[in-house]
Amino acid sequence: MHKKLATIVVEAEAGDGAVKVSANAAREILNIKFDKTLLDWDDTEQVEDLVTVAVNRALALAAEKEQAESQKMIQDMIPPGLEGLFGK
Repeated sequence: MHKKLATIVVEAEAGDGAVKVSANAAREILNIKFDKTLLDWDDTEQVEDLVTVAVNRALALAAEKEQAESQKMIQDMIPPGLEGLFGK
């Protein structure tokens, strides 16, 4: 399962694209990119806030993908005809 989740990549941004974060559905941060033209590098607090927002958004998207993939995997494991036993 972890190997499958590691192949599902999501991306989130903050500051209208000033900071972009890539993560996988295993909730690992893969990359952080900055658009230097959109950031005030002298405003450290702003940069920190944008990184935090982008990371949190990416992790939330990763969690959604993880949940969806887990549900799909569970559904694939249920033998045909027994789906109704689990509330569906």
